[in-house]
Amino acid sequence: MRRYSPLCLLLGLLFALTARAELPADYRVVLLTENFPPFNMAANNKNFARDQNIQGLSADIVREMFKRAGIRYSLTLRFPWDRIYKQTMDTPDHGLFSTSMSEARRPLFKWVGPIAQYESVLVALEDGGPRLADLEQAKAYRIGAYQSAAVSQHLERLGFTPQNALRDQENIRKLQRGQIDLWATSDPVWRYYAKEQGASGLHTALSFHSSQLYLALNKDTPDEVVERLQAALEQMRREGYGSCAKNPELC
Repeated sequence: MRRYSPLCLLLGLLFALTARAELPADYRVVLLTENFPPFNMAANNKNFARDQNIQGLSADIVREMFKRAGIRYSLTLRFPWDRIYKQTMDTPDHGLFSTSMSEARRPLFKWVGPIAQYESVLVALEDGGPRLADLEQAKAYRIGAYQSAAVSQHLERLGFTPQNALRDQENIRKLQRGQIDLWATSDPVWRYYAKEQGASGLHTALSFHSSQLYLALNKDTPDEVVERLQAALEQMRREGYGSCAKNPELC
């Protein structure tokens, strides 16, 4: 039986690890996102943008992650959420951000993160809006939400039947017109939309769930890509990269 020296075995192991780490020279991840300020949004407030015309806290973090990991990518902002969610789930080498990792979503993607955090809230009119002590009380009211968003899905799992809109900001007008009593959304997202539309007289009636945001990658994405991106993010976190202090105008 032929014996190999410890040095040969070590060199062989290093070679195998190096070979596994190599990606095709033309490898690229197609990144998709949506308007979800202040985390990701089009610079021109449109529902379509590419590359440098996309800004936000999460967009900056994701760009830096890919740069440090040495992985090429393209970045596109599209609408609606349902479309890019399904595209990422069905198409190899696609990624989607910013999205929460619920138990239902966990097995559908490979995940890198967390890259940010938000609060799920119910927003009401300050004058005459519902006063809530807990989420159970909200079942007595009409709730507007954003179709297929994590906040809406969370409420649906709890037995709620929110009125889902194609755009989250549509719920501001519905609230002001009395078409809904509560707006199920995210903080700080709702504050950004209210400021953008000049809407006043709104407040958080109840904060009911804290969620972390991630980059979701198609299940066929090579593990090496996931590992390199996660390692880059961990390095960034140790350096304090991506805090609101870096981008106070977006927080």
